[in-house]
Amino acid sequence: MPWFSRSKDKMPAEKKEDIWVRCSACNAHVYKEEWFANLSVCPKCGYHGRLTCDQRLELLLDPGSFTELNASICPNDPLNFVDGKGRYAEKISATIEETGLRESVKTGYGKINAMPVAVAVMDFRFFGGSLGSGTGEKILRAANYAYDFDLPYIIVSASGGARMQEGMYSLMQMAKTCAGIARLNEKKLPYISVLTDPTAGGVSASYAMMGDVNMSEPGALIAFAGRRVIEQTIKQKLPKNFQTAEYLLEHGFLDLIVLRHEMKDRIHQILTYYRAGRTFRN
Repeated sequence: MPWFSRSKDKMPAEKKEDIWVRCSACNAHVYKEEWFANLSVCPKCGYHGRLTCDQRLELLLDPGSFTELNASICPNDPLNFVDGKGRYAEKISATIEETGLRESVKTGYGKINAMPVAVAVMDFRFFGGSLGSGTGEKILRAANYAYDFDLPYIIVSASGGARMQEGMYSLMQMAKTCAGIARLNEKKLPYISVLTDPTAGGVSASYAMMGDVNMSEPGALIAFAGRRVIEQTIKQKLPKNFQTAEYLLEHGFLDLIVLRHEMKDRIHQILTYYRAGRTFRN
């Protein structure tokens, strides 16, 4: 028998993952407190980790200024979809319970440095941030709110693409959201699109690329089809940085890349420029 022993109930072993975050890019282990204090940006390599929609809203908007719109909208199951892993309806319920969200986007209005804006922020935790019928409806309604109240509109995208479980109902949201955003031009209201890691599929092929200004965080994956699919189709090897924010900026698909801690002030700077040409509602 050992001379000294500790009760596991009284002295629980501290798990490594409780105090460390491992960077997905460089595999460095960073103290969790340091990671979150640095806005989930790796202090070693500068990799921008993913944020939840609530973290993103806290980062972009003035404290206490956000009011959510259309919070009751949730996914629909028009096809009664079932696959080898179960029923879509059951997955919806499980995802809502796990994330505390009712859809893959949170919409509302708030202020950026005292300037009123309408916002829609996607969350990759909810079905990979996929574009479903509820997602499109919320984005459209937020665009309509911006139109009715003369507000700039900002969408932060984080999505793997259209939601296959809803079939054509999902694909229809691409045109639907684009039509709502295009209507803002009637009042010359600016639309800023922020593309984060990842922005892919039907989202990158629709409203994510429709911005008066398209901006991104460093290193974000931005794509339509996957690298392997493209390489197999064209029978060529693609560049290493293909489908990164830097590659898209170089080829004219993005207007600028902005560090996360500078994002709020840069958006405010852009909106100030637009505001000089017209009056937004306060």
